[in-house]
Amino acid sequence: MKEMIMIIMTTKIATVLFGAAVLGLTGLGLASAIAQELDAATKARIEQFEKGPATIDVSKYPPQLQDYYRTFSQKCSQCHKLSRPINSDYVLPDQWSRYIKRMMYKPGSNISGSEAKHIYDFLVYDSSVRKKNALDAKLPSLTPDERKTAEEAIKKVVDRYK
Repeated sequence: MKEMIMIIMTTKIATVLFGAAVLGLTGLGLASAIAQELDAATKARIEQFEKGPATIDVSKYPPQLQDYYRTFSQKCSQCHKLSRPINSDYVLPDQWSRYIKRMMYKPGSNISGSEAKHIYDFLVYDSSVRKKNALDAKLPSLTPDERKTAEEAIKKVVDRYK
């Protein structure tokens, strides 16, 4: 009798585990399909950015930021076209911070902490000058706290190079 109960319990456990595995694999399939959809959208977005100019005229930027532009150009072009960040819709300091951190940890990027800071300063400054219209359009969409934080970060960078 005990053996029969053990066989029934083992069968039920196996059935539950099999059902969970099937549901898990189905979920993975859906997640993969969604990720591929997002991937296609992201790829299209990146392709659009890469169609634009691959350089910036920084001749009117402060000398130190002109140097940081060279760092940005040298480091960022190791892994992707410069036109990608130059033409991206990123304009907020937080967006640039996340983007640079992500790039720092890519294998082979060789972006040091100080280089990342220089690239960040360059991109935030550039966004406040060359992408000013896009920045001005994006700031009102933020919460009051987010907007205040973004404006303070921009001011800090801009003031540093006056």
